[in-house]
Amino acid sequence: MANSYKFLGVNLSTQAETSILTAAVKSTIIIKSIRVTNNTGNTPSIHLDVLDSSNSVEATILNTQTLTADSSVEILSMPLILESSDVLKATVSTSDNVNIGISYLNIT
Repeated sequence: MANSYKFLGVNLSTQAETSILTAAVKSTIIIKSIRVTNNTGNTPSIHLDVLDSSNSVEATILNTQTLTADSSVEILSMPLILESSDVLKATVSTSDNVNIGISYLNIT
């Protein structure tokens, strides 16, 4: 098994649910940090889900967190695990400029 630490930066500027991070087949991802930054003077909200591919269930991880204008917030207080083919998804309430930074360990 190979372990590699990674960072993923994503800019969300659509209200559509967006797949952010997908665990490859036969790999596991341990997400240590999800940092969300609102780069506008507005106050959009964010919603996070994980699609558990082993049983086709979409589980809510964060239900409607309002983002303060021009600020950042750490979403996780403990690690989040994505198993083979699981998908982390995000939805924002407006098409404002919201950035997500994810720090994770990829185990292959």
